[in-house]
Amino acid sequence: MTHIPILRAGKPYYSLSTARVPHFQTGEAVAHVSQANRGIIAKDFMQARRNQHILQALSVDALLAICQKAADLYEKADLPLGEAMQSPEAYIHSLSSTTGMPESLCRKNMAKITLVLREMRAVLGGLTRDLDLGLLDSGWSRTNGATLSFASQANVLGAILPSNSPGVHGLWLPAVPLKVPLVLRPGSQEPWTPYRIAQALLRAGLPPEALSFYPSDYSGATEILLRSGRSMLFGDQKTVQPWRHDHRVQIHGPGWSKVIIGTDKINDWEQYIDVIVTSAVANGGRSCLNASGLWVPKYGREIAEAVAKQMAQIEARAMDDPHAEIAAFANYQFARMVSDSIDAQLAGGSALDVTEKIRGSSRFVEAFDTAFLLPTTVFCKNTGHSLAQSEYLFPFISVVEAPQQDMLAEMGNTLVATAITEDADFIRDLFAAPNVDRLNIGPIPTMHISWDQPHEGNLFEHLYRQRSLQISKEYTVA
Repeated sequence: MTHIPILRAGKPYYSLSTARVPHFQTGEAVAHVSQANRGIIAKDFMQARRNQHILQALSVDALLAICQKAADLYEKADLPLGEAMQSPEAYIHSLSSTTGMPESLCRKNMAKITLVLREMRAVLGGLTRDLDLGLLDSGWSRTNGATLSFASQANVLGAILPSNSPGVHGLWLPAVPLKVPLVLRPGSQEPWTPYRIAQALLRAGLPPEALSFYPSDYSGATEILLRSGRSMLFGDQKTVQPWRHDHRVQIHGPGWSKVIIGTDKINDWEQYIDVIVTSAVANGGRSCLNASGLWVPKYGREIAEAVAKQMAQIEARAMDDPHAEIAAFANYQFARMVSDSIDAQLAGGSALDVTEKIRGSSRFVEAFDTAFLLPTTVFCKNTGHSLAQSEYLFPFISVVEAPQQDMLAEMGNTLVATAITEDADFIRDLFAAPNVDRLNIGPIPTMHISWDQPHEGNLFEHLYRQRSLQISKEYTVA
């Protein structure tokens, strides 16, 4: 049986306390994972400053070279997993077996992470707005005659990680060349990806002191959040809400992402159905970037039927089927509860499951010894319906009609808004909207990521602040 250890400053540590990582279909243990208690975590944090000094001794260029080498190792090499070695194919199989994500989607997420590691210089260019990265080595630089200096805000970046989508692990990776050590707490169903990334970085030459891996319960996660100068927290609304007003914690919660079609483009709505469906379905609908809402000024029912017609063609498939597009639910009862909740909200009659009408069957299905929720398109007859502001861990999209001038005020917070419009006034309103984070102008799927753009906050600005610096003319500072 595979036993995944804790990594304390990069060094494996096997705890007597372990947790099972079960197969999502059979419930049998795929691995045991050592558990870090709050005492171990607190003790190790006492070395945080020393660990950062070790990492800061390397240049940014050297760390970028480590990231590039790690990209190849993560993608192609057999890497340590406990006391054994794990091949890339074994990694994909294990990842699928505990998360319910089809192997085809696991491979796509693996490719995303590889790309981030390989193109890390471009990623940092986007985060720093093409600052001279040498200033992180020297502490300062002179740009266009102005003196620039940045101060680190933290000795570590703590990351409380999810189990729903491996691709999110690309978000904390820039901390490595930004010279901030990582403290990772993996999701209970998905230790595979952060552990494999860690091993790739260590094999590529990252100092072990720069990386710790603490599988733990909720108390361990809380300890990391409390002790980290800066952190990232992934989770549902209930998980992230207590930390929303803590400036040290960068929140990655529900996205409520949306596609918006402007009045100037709505008569051509048939051209945009593929963009809408891709936004809802890509990555199995599991990401905060997936569109859960479509807001249009008219033709809502017709558009909902066109979207539903495509989504109704997607079926439950086996995990090793290369054409699988949706993930299974590891928790059968949870899948049933989600489906029942949607049906209860539909019962009032002011919203309609258009997909079920076309498909002729329930979204909840049992197949391949597990449970699936099939893609669902709902037409809401008013903007205030609860399903107009809902997001789920499967492809779900609500279609809502509203006058263009009312959309931004009524649609709520939106991580990604794909706005299909060339209306200059509406675009200005979108730029000024405080409830819109990422903005795509034109028919760009909400899932399309440019890795040189920030996501739910800028990690460089989270980890560093600009400091005032004056140097006497008589002094030389290297």
